[in-house]
Amino acid sequence: MERHITAPIDKETVKELRAGDYVYLTGTIYTARDAAHKRMYEALERGESLPLDVQNNVIYYMGPSPAREGRPIGSAGPTTASRMDKYAPSLLDLGLIGMIGKGKRSEAVKEAIVRNGAVYFAAVGGAGALLAGSIKASEVIAYDDLGTEAIRKLEVENFPVIVVIDSEGNDLYETAVWEYCKL
Repeated sequence: MERHITAPIDKETVKELRAGDYVYLTGTIYTARDAAHKRMYEALERGESLPLDVQNNVIYYMGPSPAREGRPIGSAGPTTASRMDKYAPSLLDLGLIGMIGKGKRSEAVKEAIVRNGAVYFAAVGGAGALLAGSIKASEVIAYDDLGTEAIRKLEVENFPVIVVIDSEGNDLYETAVWEYCKL
């Protein structure tokens, strides 16, 4: 099924998404990679607040290349999501509703997705230049010293993703293998 949804995303919309759905996101999402996740996790451990409100928001695991003249961002392809698996359950428990990356997730992340009624999307790896075309604005909001790994606020329009793990725990990476084996 093809869906057009607005970010931040409400819980009711997430409940309707199914593994395998094609989704086009429009609105505000955030970027954060390994170093930013580590800092956020450490801040939480110290009892400090996060530099962004994760409630109903989506984090895209991406570190962009420098922007060309006249563009808000350079190539913006996804990074491997499993590198954030240590940190993701804590953020999901705080209200993070979605994550965008590439690759499989751990059982702990899958459990946190189901527990919190969240979703994991995949963006197509290797298509960073194409994905950048859906990003209309980019602003560093935290950890500027991390360079490309700083947390950014992005305004996106029809940003293409695929639901990989839905709020019920259905995992496209697993079901697609079974469907292929049946053939």
